[in-house]
Amino acid sequence: MRILATTALALVAATATPAFAQDGSFTGPRAEVVAGWDHVGGLGDGESGFAYGGAIGYDQQLGNVVIGADAEITGSTTERADVSAGRDLYAGVRAGFVVPGAILVYGKGGYTNARVSFAGTGENFDGYRLGAGVERSFGKFYGKVEYRYSRYDDAELNRDQVVAGIGFRF
Repeated sequence: MRILATTALALVAATATPAFAQDGSFTGPRAEVVAGWDHVGGLGDGESGFAYGGAIGYDQQLGNVVIGADAEITGSTTERADVSAGRDLYAGVRAGFVVPGAILVYGKGGYTNARVSFAGTGENFDGYRLGAGVERSFGKFYGKVEYRYSRYDDAELNRDQVVAGIGFRF
């Protein structure tokens, strides 16, 4: 019980303190481009390729805590024989903490829908995505690096990605 009370008190104190000095706020709408490594498991032993796309979102900074929502569409060059990973849609939430140096460390989760083509015929698969990342604010601009894992329910498909992004906060 003492551990729970101490943890709750520490959390309240951390979120009530003013934000650390930073180049910019993590509040507001944002748009970004992302690119990086894509590995789709379930295509035999799995195959790797290049992921690319864009995202939009909105964040609200409350002291050192940031909560937000984002949506993304990406494509992929990942393929094996007559099977190719196509577009991937994502909508979800993220939450994190601002640390010194205008850096946001966050986790994310949400819904994802992947389109995979088998011998030219496309099929959609629903699933979930979990991820974690680090974002650095440079005033209105920002850069980020993120790992994410996606699992698709109706297939033996999963996806690991490591992407970098650059964006603009409005």
